[in-house]
Amino acid sequence: MSNLLPRLLHRPWTAAAAALALVFSVFVVVPASGSDMASGCRVDYTANEWTGGYTAQVRITNTGSALSDWQLAWTYGGDRHVTSAWNATVTQAGHSVTAVNTVWNGVLAGGGSVDFGLQGVGQSAESVPTDFTLNGVSCGGEDTSPPTTPPPTTPPPTTPPSAECDDAAVCEDFEDQAGPAPAGNWRFTAPDCQGSGTAAVDTEIAHSGTQSLRLDGRAGYCNHAFVAATADLSSVGPVLHVRMWVRHTTAFPAAHVTFVSMPDSSQGGKALRIGGQNGALQWNRESDDATLPAQSPVGVGLSRPLPTGSWQCLRFAVDTSAPQLDTWLNDEQVPGLHADGVPTQDVDQQWLSRSTPPRPLSLRLGWESYGTGDDTLWFDDVVVGSSPIGC
Repeated sequence: MSNLLPRLLHRPWTAAAAALALVFSVFVVVPASGSDMASGCRVDYTANEWTGGYTAQVRITNTGSALSDWQLAWTYGGDRHVTSAWNATVTQAGHSVTAVNTVWNGVLAGGGSVDFGLQGVGQSAESVPTDFTLNGVSCGGEDTSPPTTPPPTTPPPTTPPSAECDDAAVCEDFEDQAGPAPAGNWRFTAPDCQGSGTAAVDTEIAHSGTQSLRLDGRAGYCNHAFVAATADLSSVGPVLHVRMWVRHTTAFPAAHVTFVSMPDSSQGGKALRIGGQNGALQWNRESDDATLPAQSPVGVGLSRPLPTGSWQCLRFAVDTSAPQLDTWLNDEQVPGLHADGVPTQDVDQQWLSRSTPPRPLSLRLGWESYGTGDDTLWFDDVVVGSSPIGC
């Protein structure tokens, strides 16, 4: 990987020699009154820590009556401080931390669960929180964290990877591409049928450094032009996280187009796809043509267009153990591109018709059109791994 380290803004997962995992679960049933008071709750808190930072995945299980919205609070010791979050709005004042639901995951049924995550900084080693409250009611309980996992004995590589790459399956800024055509870890491919689209290494437009991957996509039925990473993604997970910077020139048409395609073993090798339809970003499942969101005016309104003429940070998380996924554009979660297993009107009716979790096998970047829609796209700073990668 060349020239990526000086440009990093985030360090979202651990270095192997410093990693540890903490798991915390508490459970209690307490009396409460009011529809939005928790009558019982359980919190599962899983932290991955390294020197100077950490990420945490938090699951709230409501053991009481249904809630129309939720707020989880706890206290951090030491100098631990939250810097970003996903699936919740998380704020911190001093040592006190509060996580509030988003507009799409506020309803929490009795017996239901909701997950969110956060990233933070802190030099001191701290135990996991023990004072969670849900809507002001204590979850209580004892710390049941397992013993700290000792550092692995495997020596580090001679040339350590960049902080962003760590053990990522794909970490590419295209700076090591030596010729005009993609080579090395990337190969041109037309998965089903090839038209007039082309791919090249661009030395004039780049998100960072001096090079990027350029795709000139063409309209017309089944016009495929992709560049595929040679990396095998079949063991990345259980949640597969992808971050890329993408730039394009033409607004999405009303017809279906695709610019990210991932062969999926749960679909017999057919693709899990990100593209556009009705002018907005969408997910599409090739095996049954299900879309996320639904292509209704309300559903499309819950998605976002992909702005033209500038670099945009697109990242997504695909859960390979449950039919769930999330999508962010410039670190803002897109409500219509969120599937958590709970049916949402105008969003995931089609998507939830299939209960088998996806299992992406590889990553392809390019252009696929089934009607109108020429476009020129650039891709840069692409990372695929098992932990969140920020913009």
